[in-house]
Order: sequence, then C-alpha cells, then structure tokens
Amino acid sequence: MEYSEVVTSRRSVHQYADEDLSTEVVESIFERVRHAPSSYNLQPWEFLVLTEDENREALREAANGQEHVTDAPVAVVVLGNKDPAAHAEAVFDDWVAKGYLPNNDARDAVMENVAAMSELPEEERRVWTVRSTTIAATELMNAAWDEGVATCPLGGFDADAVVEAFDIDGDQYEPVMLVTMGYSADGAADVDRERKYRRSVDEIVHYDEFDPVTSTELPDAAAEAPASDD
Repeated sequence: MEYSEVVTSRRSVHQYADEDLSTEVVESIFERVRHAPSSYNLQPWEFLVLTEDENREALREAANGQEHVTDAPVAVVVLGNKDPAAHAEAVFDDWVAKGYLPNNDARDAVMENVAAMSELPEEERRVWTVRSTTIAATELMNAAWDEGVATCPLGGFDADAVVEAFDIDGDQYEPVMLVTMGYSADGAADVDRERKYRRSVDEIVHYDEFDPVTSTELPDAAAEAPASDD
C-alpha cells in the first residue's frame, strides 16, 4: 500500500479469521518495526510474540478477559526497557564509526549523559521508555497493515500480572501495550463499518499559541448517523 492508504485505512480489529500468521510474515513486519525512531536511538523495546494457545490464554487473563487476545493467532506484549544505558555502548560506537560523533571523547560524554539517565527515579525512566516504545508499537500496527495483517492495541491489562505470567523482570521492563495480530474475519464490523470520527486538523493543530478547543461537536452528517452496537 501507499503510506497514506496505510494510515488512513488501518482499523483496530477485534474479529479475526481462523488462519495462522506465518513466522515469515511476522518477521517481515518486525524487520520494519526495528527502524522506528527513539530517544538517542537507544531502541529500548522488546516484543514478546505469543503464538501458543496456552500463552495467549494466560495473557487474556491478565487483559481482563478480552476475547480478541485469544481469537487472534498472535498477541504481542510490547515491553519498554527502563534502563536507558542497556544498549548504549553499541549505539554510540556506531555513531563514532559513521561520523555522527567526532571521536571517542565525544562518545564518552554522551555515554555519561545516558548513564545519568539510568540513575533517575523509576517513574521518570518509565515515562522515558514509554515515549519511545509507543512509537515502535505504532510502527508495528502500520507495518502489519501494510502486509494485510490487522491489529488492535490494548491498554486495559494488569501489568503486574503480565510480568508474573511470563517471568519478565519487572524492575527492568515495563509492559507498555498489548497488540493482537491476525487476518480480519470476513465481515468484521471494525472493517466494514464507516470509519470512526476523527477530529479535524483545524481543531487539533495550534500555530504559535496553544488555544485548545474545549469541546468537540460532530459534523452534522456524523451526528445524524444511527448509533452502532459499539
């Protein structure tokens, strides 16, 4: 697809076909995800891809019983590394090798900055990793749709239960988001219905002065449309 078609046609899909996703398709998607931008290019993300039924059942329990966690053939736990320095040495060695930093002294200075970030309170490091890891999660959903694979992000889950169920080091990793993946079922309502309302550019973009709209009114056509079952 063209990029504009990917971002304007992608939907959050809850109904999936009874069809597996091949490892080749999944890895093709993540090959693009790894190019997502991040703070200092530190790439603080990990993805736990769940394909086995029992693992998705365990995840569903941690996700308040949401059915599409097990209806989809794949569920992904998007994890953020709360240690900014975890992969920093390789990243900054690469910067020197490619001329982004002039020498090793400059590399060491940047490394000191990142090491200081690693000493920040946990809540600040959580915010830091969520900011970058959410970008990668968005890339995941768009890259999947470009392959014809539907997704749905889930924010309603018990992070502690996810950590416990899959033996994740909760001191170092933050469960940022869950994403279900699979081919849309024929006639899936999320795909067949008219796209849900999006606020206009005029309402969400502010030039030079922040003056937010305090309330949103639907366009007349949307306001008059019959209510859906959602």
